[in-house]
Amino acid sequence: MKRPLAFYPLVLLLVVLGISAAFGGSVLLFYPEFMGAPADLLAETPFSGFFLPGLILLVFNGLFPLFVALGLWREPAWSWANALNIYPDRHWAWTYALYSGFSIIIWITVQITMVEFTWLQPAYIAVGLLILICTLTPATMRHYSQSA
Repeated sequence: MKRPLAFYPLVLLLVVLGISAAFGGSVLLFYPEFMGAPADLLAETPFSGFFLPGLILLVFNGLFPLFVALGLWREPAWSWANALNIYPDRHWAWTYALYSGFSIIIWITVQITMVEFTWLQPAYIAVGLLILICTLTPATMRHYSQSA
């Protein structure tokens, strides 16, 4: 079956998000000073250090979108991946693309409430919105339908 037009920007957005968040999360885990993140940046947050935010960023907004991009590209029939699929009539990777879009939007929204504003925050909210838009296009929804 031919891939819908929105598939290509969707996979690109997931890969770019995944690579950038995996890099950012890794840096926060091991060398937060590299990104110019002073320790007092977390003064108004529930975190005492950068390890936990770095780990969350790495896993949920770094590795997860890369896993989703692979799933969208290859469309493997992994029954274990359906464990968290709340749309059983759609391929698990389609549902996980929605999760990925929501994940980055929630991450950035919470970040905005806790740390000072940077120009990257609206850019990543836009990435999350574009992921949702590309995922929810009718052609993409049809392509990843399990009933078709």
